[in-house]
Amino acid sequence: MWLDASEKPKSRWRTAGQVATVIAGISMLAWLVLRDTSPIGHWTSAGGKDDFMSAYAKAMQALPAPDATLDVRTSYGVVRMYRFDGDGPDTTPLVLLPGRSAASPMWADNVPSLRKLRTVYTIDLLGEPGASIQDRPVVNDDDQARWLHEAFQQLPEPAVHLLGVSIGGWTAMNLAVRQPQKIKSVIVLDPVMTFTNLSAGVIVRSIPVSVKWAPKSWRDSFNSWTANGAPVEDVPVADMIESGMQNYVLKLPAPTRLSSEQLASLQMPVLAIMAGKSVMHDSAAGARTAKETLRQGTVLTYEDASHALNGEYPDRIAADVGTFLNGLER
Repeated sequence: MWLDASEKPKSRWRTAGQVATVIAGISMLAWLVLRDTSPIGHWTSAGGKDDFMSAYAKAMQALPAPDATLDVRTSYGVVRMYRFDGDGPDTTPLVLLPGRSAASPMWADNVPSLRKLRTVYTIDLLGEPGASIQDRPVVNDDDQARWLHEAFQQLPEPAVHLLGVSIGGWTAMNLAVRQPQKIKSVIVLDPVMTFTNLSAGVIVRSIPVSVKWAPKSWRDSFNSWTANGAPVEDVPVADMIESGMQNYVLKLPAPTRLSSEQLASLQMPVLAIMAGKSVMHDSAAGARTAKETLRQGTVLTYEDASHALNGEYPDRIAADVGTFLNGLER
């Protein structure tokens, strides 16, 4: 099913979610190009960690105050989660998975509307800059699924709905393919390496901005291009991600594109919301793959959206997510 855009995006690229999603895309590509062989993600210095955590604390102020902060021990490290109590406390909660290097603060635009639907958890992905702490190598897609499954097994709720953006969308779908036991449904926002490959253009354009010494103006130019020419303005979450890119070394495996057979094997409902003007990939081709392979798939396209759609259309996303979840619980 296709959905024509009815909610116009904001005229300027101001929101935390928009900045976070696009810079997360840059960080992911930088990591793909420049990753090394060290086994564990780590801070480059104590001062670098302090700089990031200061920016992280400031960016967290854009979110509502969490009702609980959870540090969950897994075989691969300690995973940080925040719980935001919402309407319908007896309904299955939503768990939000961020883009690369973005962590929980990137959801500042989305948590207020999503918690009107139900309780929301956010998570800092293990092995990324954030409050989660990796202490064992994550070497393949199975490991990526295993640590997340272990974290979810320790939540009190018997099941969860997953909502992921960009690499967070891939992370959600990778878990659904490999460890689906606790997943009731999956919602993905313009997920990378899930229904189609990264575009050649975005890979080529990312190379000059993927080195730590690249000037901020280069990244601003690339960010604006990725957001379809929208002006870039500094916000706390952007400062946080910049600090993470400068001060944290990722040691994670490159995500493997999910096969048609893997996608067709999914038993749970999936809502895929694609960004019609995403430069990260061919979103039309991705939408076709999703419609052709998912057994219980609902595919929407926001025709005017960039890859930063979670910040451009937070209320529309909440409405579509609400409709999707209500349909499951009738």
